[in-house]
Parts: sequence; structure tokens; C-alpha cells
Amino acid sequence: MAFPAKDFFDQLGSSVLSVDKAETLPPLCYTDADFYEFEKEALFNHEWLCVGRESWVANSGDYFSTTIIGEPLLIARNQQGQIKAMSAVCQHRAMLVAEGHGNTRAFLCPYHHWAYSLDGALIGAPAMEKTEGFDKKDFCLPTLQVEVWQGFIFVNFDPLAEPLGPRLSTIDRVVANYQMAVAEGPRPDPGASYAWNWKVMFENNNDGYHANKLHMGPLHDFVPSSLASFPDDLPDDTAGYYRYNGTLHADAAFNITQKAVFPIFPNLTEADRNRMLFVNLPPTLSLVISADMIIYMILRADSAETHVMDQGVLFAPGAMKDKLFQKRIDMTMASVAEIVAQDLHVDEMVQVGLRSRYAVRGRYSWQEQAQQSFNQWLVPRYKKAYEKQYADKVRTIPIASVR
Repeated sequence: MAFPAKDFFDQLGSSVLSVDKAETLPPLCYTDADFYEFEKEALFNHEWLCVGRESWVANSGDYFSTTIIGEPLLIARNQQGQIKAMSAVCQHRAMLVAEGHGNTRAFLCPYHHWAYSLDGALIGAPAMEKTEGFDKKDFCLPTLQVEVWQGFIFVNFDPLAEPLGPRLSTIDRVVANYQMAVAEGPRPDPGASYAWNWKVMFENNNDGYHANKLHMGPLHDFVPSSLASFPDDLPDDTAGYYRYNGTLHADAAFNITQKAVFPIFPNLTEADRNRMLFVNLPPTLSLVISADMIIYMILRADSAETHVMDQGVLFAPGAMKDKLFQKRIDMTMASVAEIVAQDLHVDEMVQVGLRSRYAVRGRYSWQEQAQQSFNQWLVPRYKKAYEKQYADKVRTIPIASVR
């Protein structure tokens, strides 16, 4: 398929109309390999990308590895206590200098023993003294910008990217009572891979419309779709968005008791305790926040139709010291897993449907306004990247494919 075309990007404007008028994104945005390559430049090369929690690198020498859009990365805390992000690719023969997570004084490439500091500087290169013009300073690991928001680590490939924090002032106010920066949780298992576009997963995480349809039953009925509400206080330059969903009783939670079983976040208001909060920082972080638990999902795109997701949970400080903590979390996650299994099946089948010749640009319910908020984040970035890179190129896409 030839790509891109001005007609295609002009038609995306209908996805950012008010929710009563807006259309969904064209199906090829979720399936087309050329569009994914475009999207890497439009989004991932310049936006702030969540890679993990600050607690994962609590001590000097702690590190973990991750991969997003095919780029292997290392996140480490150096001897000065700073968090550093760098490529994991050895600048000698492209071996990965570290995998997994752990604690180290330096990264030693296992292939030829080139050594790098926790800042990415090349500090050792055996038997290179006869190599003409070789200077270790020329072969450091490439580094990325780093910012920490509410205990989450974000990186940016673009050295000129604007800071993240100032564009999240409204979100900071909304989440303040949950004190996420000091919330605690077990380190999640390695991320699972899913065979559908990252936006399909992100949209499902945002979507209250399906809650009492797909998840009908006692594990979810106390968070009815009819009690969804959407803000009107987000600035134009926001880096995230949110929605509330009222609950039928206070301290509602996703477990068989329908009530919180962990300590309530201590600063919550009465209003906080009678609703759930859904916060999204595209293209990587999605949060489901209840009175006693925060579920976080870190999405890592790796192709047009696949992505990896790291999923973890956070609790009020001290919750994990309870002798019954493991019993409580086992019970809770068993219920969450039942809900998640329904979501994952739908996501898989949506991806199948998006490939169909009969997939169209649909319309939204008022309960899907979070999807329109997602579109408002996506579409201007798509258009800006198109205008910057492609507008002067004579390439076309069949109008029949713009559905």
C-alpha cells in the first residue's frame, strides 16, 4: 500500500470533533506496517515514554532493561544517585551489554568485554591499543532524556523535547490524593506480548462504555458505565487525560467482596472514595485507580500489530507489610484476571476485525469520550509529522482504503 497521502490526513479531522459527531480512526491506523513506521517518527521518537518505576532502581548500581519500538534500553541509577537511560547496544559489534535487571558497578559486554559506566561512558576496551585513531570517548552508549513523574520513569529519544512535568499540572492535581510517588508494589513479572496494535489495548483500557456489557456480573457491575464522567479542564498542551467513573458504594474494588481489602490511600476525599479514576499518558502509560489499589499498564509497541505490556500494582505505603498481603493480592488478582481475560479476547478479535475489508470508521457513544480525548492527542501529532516529513512528496494512498 502506498503511503502517505494528504487526503488521508485531512480526513483524520473527523476523529477530533465533539464526541457526538466524531468518527473512529481509520482501520489502517491499527494494521498497516507503513503507518506504524510513520507513527514511530510521529509519536515514539519525540514523546515521553514510560519505562518503569523509580523503585526498580532504588539503589546506586541498580538497573533494568526494556525494549520499545525495537530499541533495547538500559535504565540505571549511577553512583551519584541519578537515573540514567541509555542504549543497551554495545558500540563495538552491537551485542547487548546487559539484559534483565540487577545491580552492577559497570556494564561489561559479554562478547568482547568492552565496559561501560552507569552513565554509559566507555571505560574499558581490551586490545584496542593498535587500532588507529581509536578514542573511548567516541564510543559511549547513546543516552536519552529522563524524567520522573509520580514515581514513574519516562525517557525521550529526542534531546530537544520539551519537559514532561509542566504539561501534566492538571493530571497532578487529579491524582494528588493517591500519592503515587511513594506508593508501593511488588516488581511485576516480565511483560507479556500481545498480537494486536498498541492503540487497541490503550483504547480498551480507556473505555467505560463496555464495562457493564462485556464485564456484566458481580465483579464489575458496581462500576456502571452510566456513571462515567469526563473533564473539561484539560489544557490544549496536556500530555495526558483522565476520566472518572462513579461507583455504587464507597471503596469499591475489583475482588469477590466488591470492597477494598487493602489500606485506603490516606488522603482520599469522600468523592474519591465513591468513584474510580482512569488516567492515560499516551503512548505508553495507562492507570486504573481505586481507593486501595492502582493498576498500571506500560505499553511498548514493537510492530504494527504487536506490543508488549508490563502490568503492575501499587498500594498505600505499608500495605505490603500486612501478614495477609499475599493472600489478599492473590484473591484480588484472581478477580482482575477474570476481567482481563475478557478484555484480551475482545482486543484480539478487534484486531481481526480491523483487518477486514468491511471494517469502517465507526461512531461513538457519549460514554466513549475518553476515546475522543485519545484522538485529540494523536491526530495533531500525526498531522504535524506528515506536514514536516511528507507533504512535499508525491505519494498517494487509494481513497477507497481510507475507511
